[in-house]
Amino acid sequence: MDPITILLVVVVCVIVGGVFASLGVHLLPVGGAPAAMGTATGIATGTIMLMLGAAVTGLFTASTVATFSKNILLVALSGAVGSWIMMGVTMLMANIIYAFGAGVVPVSGRVEVDPITKEPQTPYKTPQCDGHGVPNVSYISGMVGAFIGGFGGAFMYFALLNYAKFEPTMAAIAAIGIFVANAILAAYNIGGTIEGFHDPKFKRLPKALFSCFFVSLFCGVFVGMVAFIGGLI
Repeated sequence: MDPITILLVVVVCVIVGGVFASLGVHLLPVGGAPAAMGTATGIATGTIMLMLGAAVTGLFTASTVATFSKNILLVALSGAVGSWIMMGVTMLMANIIYAFGAGVVPVSGRVEVDPITKEPQTPYKTPQCDGHGVPNVSYISGMVGAFIGGFGGAFMYFALLNYAKFEPTMAAIAAIGIFVANAILAAYNIGGTIEGFHDPKFKRLPKALFSCFFVSLFCGVFVGMVAFIGGLI
């Protein structure tokens, strides 16, 4: 491919990865400080930290596969699976701590009936609390979000590594940087805690995707020009 075509491919891959990152963040069950006290659903950490942990794990698995495969779909899927496993284990351990440490049942605070299992939620929710733990619907939403986010991060990594010709370390750093930029925008859009796709805040997603598209476009053009000026493409 000629340099202009490669530049366009890099930009498109970064945009796709950035938009996927934003979508993934909105699907995660994030509870922040209230979740740490068992008074809200989700993982007791910030949106960015949680998604960054999943992204880094996904990049580890993606970079391993990228050493022997030049298939962008295979590398992206390996990143998605790595992120998926990390998030699944994190939510499982959180539920174990909530159930056996705090003595609360994983239950949604945003819906009266679980949209997936149809289990009642209200009878098990402590009064004046916004749910507990990671209920079934949030767990499934988090797994999907981690898969999508990990796929997007690995997708960007592959493009930077094989098209922009970055060194593996620099490709990983650049991919994480772009990922975090999109995660921060998503976090501001969420504004605190979110349970998953059934949460009313999920309706704000189009605004975040619109913003992340332009941020990713800028980042894609920037890294592409760096590679072009540096003689990598």
